[in-house]
Amino acid sequence: MLKYVVRRLISLVFILLGVSILVFLLIHLAPGDPIRIMLGEEATVADVERLNRVYGFDRPLPVQYGLWLSKAVQGDLGTSIRQQLPVTQIILERMPATIELALWSLGLAILVGIPLGVLSAVRRNSWLDFGSMFAALVGVAAPNFWVGLILLSQVALHVSWLPIGGRGPAFGDALWALVTQANAVPLWDHVRYMLLPAFALGTSIMALITRLTRSSLLEVLNRDYVRTARAKGLRGIQVVYGHALKNALLPVITVVGVQFGALLGGAIVIEVVFSWPGVGRLIVNGISQRDFPVVQGSVLMLAAVFALVNLLVDLSYSLVNPRIRYG
Repeated sequence: MLKYVVRRLISLVFILLGVSILVFLLIHLAPGDPIRIMLGEEATVADVERLNRVYGFDRPLPVQYGLWLSKAVQGDLGTSIRQQLPVTQIILERMPATIELALWSLGLAILVGIPLGVLSAVRRNSWLDFGSMFAALVGVAAPNFWVGLILLSQVALHVSWLPIGGRGPAFGDALWALVTQANAVPLWDHVRYMLLPAFALGTSIMALITRLTRSSLLEVLNRDYVRTARAKGLRGIQVVYGHALKNALLPVITVVGVQFGALLGGAIVIEVVFSWPGVGRLIVNGISQRDFPVVQGSVLMLAAVFALVNLLVDLSYSLVNPRIRYG
């Protein structure tokens, strides 16, 4: 197990290195001058040249990348051109909101998708099966931003207690207020602000989990050990949840881990739609403002979170199926 984790962490270093190079080239080769945008059209040539020297933009791209990388490995992702604040500080302030949104979306997808997939498999070819598969097909086909806009226009504008944008109290702060002060208002505000963006972001993954759970469970239910369990007189619920579902969840766990990255990427659009103050919205603003350090640092941090989550998902296989071992 330890050797496997070490190998994965070493590969993570090279993955992040490749991501940093790709993002650096894309953001620097795209049209637009960040200094011109910051100073405005009335800026003199002397002012532009002076700030280019200050930020190092007058140097060749390999030199710029080398200087940025040498600081990044020490935890210094540079300084925001627009906000004049350390990029690491800005990202750490925004990252909890993005991770919170992604986890809520994933939680909703799992809580709805797995039970619905199990019911569809157990009641195969029933109206419940056809209805859930049709809903899953719509969920997979519908883009997240479209679902978000529909929720805003058809739900948030007609339900007074659902806000149309912004972020409520953080979950940790809301839970602390509930425990220490017996005040449930912050927790309720947190749920109100989280509900629509989390549902919009998790719709496609919810549909995918439903379909995958159904197909995987149907395959497992036809295996010999399941038929043996039924022959011993076990009830249907014991056979499904005690014997079949654990093995059927292995491909679902894989999809959940991979799709967490999709949630982080999809959060960029959803954060813009719902004015969510996360890293995704920070990246969009950084691109429009040509804030190179912010975009580079944000994408690198999201890639690191994605890779670490995939590692944790791989390690969780042995908890679901003890026969799996890592050498």
